[in-house]
Amino acid sequence: MAVRKLKPTTPGQRHKIIGTFEEITASVPEKSLTYGKRSTGGRNNTGKMTVRYMGGGHKRKFRFIDFKREKDGVPAVVKTIEYDPNRSARIALLFYADGEKRYIIAPNGLKVGQTLMSGAEAAPEVGNALPLQNIPVGTVIHNIELRPGQGALLVRSAGNFAQLTSREDRYCVIKLPSGETRKVLSACKATIGSVGNSDHALEASGKAGRSRWLGRRPHNRGVVMNPHDHPMGGGEGRQSGGHPRSRKGLYAKGLKTRAPKKQSSKYIIERANKK
Repeated sequence: MAVRKLKPTTPGQRHKIIGTFEEITASVPEKSLTYGKRSTGGRNNTGKMTVRYMGGGHKRKFRFIDFKREKDGVPAVVKTIEYDPNRSARIALLFYADGEKRYIIAPNGLKVGQTLMSGAEAAPEVGNALPLQNIPVGTVIHNIELRPGQGALLVRSAGNFAQLTSREDRYCVIKLPSGETRKVLSACKATIGSVGNSDHALEASGKAGRSRWLGRRPHNRGVVMNPHDHPMGGGEGRQSGGHPRSRKGLYAKGLKTRAPKKQSSKYIIERANKK
């Protein structure tokens, strides 16, 4: 995976940095694993706008991704590496020995023709999914479950990885990309390796239109609004002072939003970005 920096032939090209598609081997998705995804434009079932700054964008097909990896003991061959418009990572199409096809998140270093396995008997190699209790300490992992059989919830976006640091009784201690250290049940599955497309963080859109293609509308700041539109609006000229806050009045900088009695807090050993 690499990025291309374009020559500044136009203002939009000047700061544009885009990813290359050299690792992608198929341009059309597997039809049986897709469905037409309708765009909401940030509106709910009554037509009321509930999320601002969404709308437009290119039409997309949703790809069903196998986050559970529950086909234990059945070998699968990587047939293609594909682009997915719904996520930052690339996806890989697997052909299982029993004839089934499934998509997975493509880890770094995955190649077409490679054979993958899942389950307790699988080797701890890139792309294989194992229970945490079968993964060696110090291994780089992604696609981590929080409950056995629930499907991967953590560490799924491009370039991300976590590390299994130690074991405590029925739990494994994992260091997450945010810096948070937490316990996860040893029976939960994770995939070996880091998520691919690691240069995604280096990309720059170069122009507002590219954001519109992704369905993102212009985002106007609270300070430029009137007082009845936003707590930070109004005033003659640019007003200094006041506390940065959201449209609903919640403080935007430094206010702790995590529920104080949240059940999962007991599994967190160290919070992210602790000062």
